[in-house]
Amino acid sequence: MGSGTWLPLLFTLGALWGIGARETQLGILGEPTLLQIPREFQERTEEFGEASWKKTTEGSQKKTILLKISGRNTTEYEQERMRFHRGNFSLEILNTSRDDERLYEYSVSKGQEEELWQIQLQVFEPVADPNILILHRELSNGSCSLSLLCTSERGDEVSYSWESWDNGSGVICSGNGRVLNISYSLRNAGVRCICTAWNRVSSRNVAFDSSQCGSEQRGVPRVKTELLVPLVGLGVITIVIVAIVTYRATHSAKCYQVPSQVTQDGGTNATIYAQVQKPKGPVPNPTPVSSTTIYTTATGPPLATDGAPPSSAVSPTPRRHPQDTTTVYASVTLPVA
Repeated sequence: MGSGTWLPLLFTLGALWGIGARETQLGILGEPTLLQIPREFQERTEEFGEASWKKTTEGSQKKTILLKISGRNTTEYEQERMRFHRGNFSLEILNTSRDDERLYEYSVSKGQEEELWQIQLQVFEPVADPNILILHRELSNGSCSLSLLCTSERGDEVSYSWESWDNGSGVICSGNGRVLNISYSLRNAGVRCICTAWNRVSSRNVAFDSSQCGSEQRGVPRVKTELLVPLVGLGVITIVIVAIVTYRATHSAKCYQVPSQVTQDGGTNATIYAQVQKPKGPVPNPTPVSSTTIYTTATGPPLATDGAPPSSAVSPTPRRHPQDTTTVYASVTLPVA
């Protein structure tokens, strides 16, 4: 028997045992996904009139019926998420999610026989627009050496490749992976490298212009943008702390100052401490003599109304500053009675 005879027989036996052909289909996260069946299954569905869509989990015996076809009647169980197309018996997932990544099964029944078509759905998140970052830059003897990093913020199983914009510098820009190391003369301003980020459902690219290499001089340190905000915040905090410490020190010094007593006429008071003591030796009179402390205030010369010392008609007195407070100690002994 030839191969043309064996293939239909194997297909029939597989259908009887519940084993059918399987294909892999890719779905995009957040977008519609259309599950289709081959033309042969469409013809058998029109002939037998009994079919169904089911979903299952790989390695699980549990199946969920999504749709049943019986003659011209159709029963849909997940209308809010699925849409059935009667023309080709396909099933459309309106908004593909991660949970939709599973095995789908379309079966056509004729009495005791059942033919299966299985679709393994794989869901991928598309890649976002990539960015090119400069990891290292060096200028030397009129040439530029760069280390470039290509990144995409979103996407499943993202791959990266590099190529030239106009194929004029294909050797320089050729490479695979996220990092590309290139070196070229600054006189060659036509070098433009393209980074492509791609996966099995999408592709995005971005270009790098070689003129960016000469924008900075060699050896000049650069402050990263992400470090500017912490540095500015640290400077503000330091200024606030210094201001608080200065204010508290000034306020404490003012609190410990003792103001001088000034008389009504503008002079400065001076306190004189006078002490009267008992005389030494025997005293004829047995009456005891007590010591007395006398407090008196000596007032300096008054100031004039304009803050200057008064002048004399006979001999002018040189201008003086108000006298400071002076303590005078005097001992006075009472006479013996």
